[in-house]
Amino acid sequence: MASTSVTLTLPVLPLDDEVVLPGMVVPLDLTDAEVRAAVEAAQAAAGKSGNGKPRVLLVPRIDGTYAGTGVLGTVEQVGRLSGGDPGALIRGLGRVRIGAGTTGPGAALWVEGETVDEAVPDPLPGAVTELVKEYKALATSWLKKRGAWQVVDRVQQIEGVSALADNSGYSPFLTVEQKVELLETADPVARLKLAVKALGDHLAEQDVAESIAKDVQDGVDKQQREFLLRRQLEAVRKELRELNGEKDGEESDDYRARVEAADLPEKVREAALKEVDKLERSSDQSPEGSWIRTWLDTVLELPWNERTEDAYDIRGARAVLDAEHAGLSDVKDRITEYLAVRKRRGERGMGVIGGRRGGAVLALVGPPGVGKTSLGESVAHAMGRKFVRVALGGVRDEAEIRGHRRTYVGALPGRIVRAIKEAGSMNPVVLLDEIDKVGSDFRGDPAAALLEVLDPAQNHTFRDHYLEVELDLSDVVFLATANVLEAIPEALADRMELVRLDGYTEDEKVVIARDHLLPRQLERAGLGSDEVVLAEDALRKLAGEYTREAGVRTLERSLARLLRKVASQHELGERELPLTIGADDLRALIGRPHHVPESAQDPAERRTAVPGVATGLAVTGAGGDVLFVEASLADPETGAAGLTLTGQLGDVMKESAQIALSFLRSHGAELELPVADLKDRGVHIHFPAGAVPKDGPSAGITMTTALASLLSGRQVRTDVAMTGEVSLTGRVLHIGGVKQKLLAAHRAGLTTVIIPKRNEADLDDVPAEVLETLEVHPVTDVRQVLELALARAQAPAVAAA
Repeated sequence: MASTSVTLTLPVLPLDDEVVLPGMVVPLDLTDAEVRAAVEAAQAAAGKSGNGKPRVLLVPRIDGTYAGTGVLGTVEQVGRLSGGDPGALIRGLGRVRIGAGTTGPGAALWVEGETVDEAVPDPLPGAVTELVKEYKALATSWLKKRGAWQVVDRVQQIEGVSALADNSGYSPFLTVEQKVELLETADPVARLKLAVKALGDHLAEQDVAESIAKDVQDGVDKQQREFLLRRQLEAVRKELRELNGEKDGEESDDYRARVEAADLPEKVREAALKEVDKLERSSDQSPEGSWIRTWLDTVLELPWNERTEDAYDIRGARAVLDAEHAGLSDVKDRITEYLAVRKRRGERGMGVIGGRRGGAVLALVGPPGVGKTSLGESVAHAMGRKFVRVALGGVRDEAEIRGHRRTYVGALPGRIVRAIKEAGSMNPVVLLDEIDKVGSDFRGDPAAALLEVLDPAQNHTFRDHYLEVELDLSDVVFLATANVLEAIPEALADRMELVRLDGYTEDEKVVIARDHLLPRQLERAGLGSDEVVLAEDALRKLAGEYTREAGVRTLERSLARLLRKVASQHELGERELPLTIGADDLRALIGRPHHVPESAQDPAERRTAVPGVATGLAVTGAGGDVLFVEASLADPETGAAGLTLTGQLGDVMKESAQIALSFLRSHGAELELPVADLKDRGVHIHFPAGAVPKDGPSAGITMTTALASLLSGRQVRTDVAMTGEVSLTGRVLHIGGVKQKLLAAHRAGLTTVIIPKRNEADLDDVPAEVLETLEVHPVTDVRQVLELALARAQAPAVAAA
C-alpha cells in the first residue's frame, strides 16, 4: 500500500560517529548534555500534548556535520544504565528528511522534518524475493559463525524488505560511512542490495582471515610435531648406538647444529640446511644418507671465510725469492708487482672490485729442471700464503677438475675444491703442475674445465659439480707450469699471463749448485759441509762439460753421483776426509765429460771440418739446442736427381729446404757458386738425431749455408751458429725463441751467432753475461749470412762437390 509523507517538528538528538536505523533499539547515555536536552525537550512536549511517548529525531553527526536524513525515535524508557549512569532506551521508527530549524521548548535544537515514503510493491517481484533469501542466508551464516543462534530465528521471521535491510544496522563490521549510506538510501530494495554486498564482502574477508589463521596454526602444529618427532628420533638413535656398543657422539653428530654454528655464506647455508632436512627424513640404512653426510662433511670442512693475510713487506718478499731461487728475474718481478698492487688496493679499500678479489693466473713456461715447480712454493713463502700442488700430468677425466655428480657411487669434489680444502684458506697459492700434459678422451676434456677456473672474470663464481654451490676463487694465485706452450689449448693459454723461464746460464748454474744443490746432496749423502768441498772450477766443469741442459736436474744428479762416490771410497778406506775436489779430480771420480764444446775439440774432429755442414739453433721441449745440418751431392752416374730430406722433418722444414735449394739455383751465379750440376745431381740434406721430430722455418738460413758450403768447398766456421727463416728472394725473416737459442749457443761454447735483423729487439731478454761471450750479428739477407759463416776457400769447388 502507498504511504504519504507527514511533516513533523522534533528535537534533534545528535549521534557523534554513530548511526541508528529504523527498527533498532539502542540505549543512550544521558550524561551527555545534548542527549539529555533532547530527551527532556521531548518529554516536555509529550506531557503538554498528551500524545503518548516522547519523540526525538536521531541524526548522525560526522566530524561536526549533520546528515541530511535522520530517524524518528521514541523514548521507551528512562532509567539507569548497567554502569549506574542515567540513560534512555530509544527505538527507531522511520526515516525523516531534515528541513529547516525552528523553535521549541527546552535547550534542544528543534527542526522540521518530513517522513520518507518507503513503500514497496505488493506482492514482491521474483528478483527482490531472491535478494531477501540471499540476505537471510548470508546473515544466518554470519550469525552461526559468531554463535548467535538465538538471533537466527528472529532474522528469519522478518518479512518486510525495508525492515530486513535496516536490520543490518546491528552489524558491527559496518563502517559509519556504510551505515550513513544505508540511512540515506530511501529505496528499500536498493538498501537491501547494499546490505547484501556489505555482508558478502565481510564474509569473504572473514574466510580469508580464517584460512590464514588456519595455515598459521597448521604451521605451528607441524613445527611442534616435527620437534617432538626429531627428539624421539634422536632418542631412538641414541639407544641404537648404545645397543651396538658405540659411544655417544660417534654418529653423524647434529648436522643441523653444526651447519647453523658454521661460518658459511648465506646461499651455502641454505643449500646445507636443505640437505640436513633430507638427511633427517632418510633412514640410517638408506645409501642416500651416507652420500648426504659425505657432502655435508665436505662443505663444513671447506674454509669458506678463512683467508691468510698477505705479507706486504715487498723488499722482504723479494729477498725470500732471491734467497730460494737464482735468476728467474721475470717471475720474481711479476710476484713483486702483484704484491705491490695488492698492498695499494688494500690501503685504498679496493680489495673487492665488482665482486672479484685480486687473484692472479700465471703460466710458467720453460724447459724441465729450471725450477718451475719449486718456484710455486717460494712464491707462497714470500707472500705468506698456504701452498698446494695439483699434479695435472696425464689427467684425462673432466671430473678430476669439476668433480663428479653426486648421483655416482664414490663421487668426490674436483681437484680444485680439494686443493682449497687442503690449504685451509680461500687465498692459497695453487700450483697446477704440468698443465700442458693434460689430455682428453671419452670422459671429457679437463683443459676445457680449467677455462672457468683460470678465467679472472669467471672464477669468483666457480661451481663444482659435486658441491653445486658457488666457490669464490678470485683471490687464489694460480701458477700453471708447462714445458711447451704450443701444447696448451689456445683458449686456455689466453686466460693466463705468460712468464717464460728459458733456462740458466753457466754462471747461474754454478751459483745454484753452490748455494742450493750441493748442501742438499751433502745432507742426503750423509756428508758434512766441512768434509767435502767442491771448488768453483769443478762446479763450472760439471755444468759445462758433464751436463748440457736448460735446467739443473742432471747437474744435481751428477753432484749426487760424485758425493756418493766420495762416501763409498771413504767407507772402503780408499780416500780420507776432509776432501777438496777440483776440476782435475772429476774424471777419476765420475769418468770423462760427456759434452765437449766444438771449440774445444781437435779441428780435424769437428763436425764442420768438412764443407756441407752448418750449425743451427733450435728450440725443443728441453729448451734451446744446437742442431747440425749436413748436405751432400749424389754422383751424376747414379741418376738420383732431385732433393732428398732425412731426419724426421716436418712439412714446414721440408718447404724451407726447397726454398733454400731454389734460391741457390736462381742466385748461384751472383754468389759465384757452381750450380750447373744441381740440375743433374741429387741433393741430400740430413739432420742428425733422426729419432727426434723436427719442424719449423728457422733452419732456413742454416740449410742455405750448408748447401752453399758444399757447392763452394768453403767450410762453415766452427764457432758460428745461426737461426732464421729464408725467403725465395734471400731475405732473412723473423723467428721465435731467440733467448733459448742464444743460451744453447752459449752452453755449446759457440762465440758467434747470426740472427734476423727483426729479432734484434729480443736481445733485451738475453742475460748480459751471455751477450758478453757472444758476438751476435743481426742480418737481413742470406748474402750477409754466407759472408759471415763461410771460411776462406781452401779447395776448388769441383773437389768439394
